[in-house]
Amino acid sequence: MKFDDAAMRVIDVLVSVIAIIFFAPLMVIIALLVFAADPGPVLFAHKRIGRGGREFPCLKFRSMAVDADERLRELLRIDATAREEWARDHKLRNDPRITGIGGFLRKSSLDELPQLFNVLRGDMSLVGPRPIVHAEAERYGRYLIDYCAVRPGITGLWQVSGRNDVTYRRRVAMDVTYSRKRSTKMNLRILAITVPSVVLAKGSY
Repeated sequence: MKFDDAAMRVIDVLVSVIAIIFFAPLMVIIALLVFAADPGPVLFAHKRIGRGGREFPCLKFRSMAVDADERLRELLRIDATAREEWARDHKLRNDPRITGIGGFLRKSSLDELPQLFNVLRGDMSLVGPRPIVHAEAERYGRYLIDYCAVRPGITGLWQVSGRNDVTYRRRVAMDVTYSRKRSTKMNLRILAITVPSVVLAKGSY
């Protein structure tokens, strides 16, 4: 396992450097579009739980309006269905906080390109569980130790298995399976499956 972890770290660094250089022009264009659609910060750094339970700023292109928190509070106050969906999935299928360009970025997963810098820094890996917020930690229960045993990833078993179409309980099971059985071979297989999964945008919203 230690050899696989070391091998994956080498792959993480090499691939993230190459990808950052390759996608740099696209990231500049996306940044300009995000600002034009809703003036404000183009990046959003959300606090997430990483390896060993350490908190880190998970980077994304901002896909929500600058007053997203206020919009969410108001929606949850007046809409019982939205409150139930938020309590169950910590996501909203029809989220009023998302901007027009933000919806496209999420559907295409382009909003996650800045996470390549998280990978380069060592906060994340190319492959691993999706990084969670503190409010989600209780859903893992005794399995949180498995989540914290690895770096969270840009892609992983959950991301190539339906993403938001998968129940949260199933997502936790996938994270535990990955944490306990991960290998370089498994990581490379997940990376290969990620490309068609992103193109088809299955379970992405």
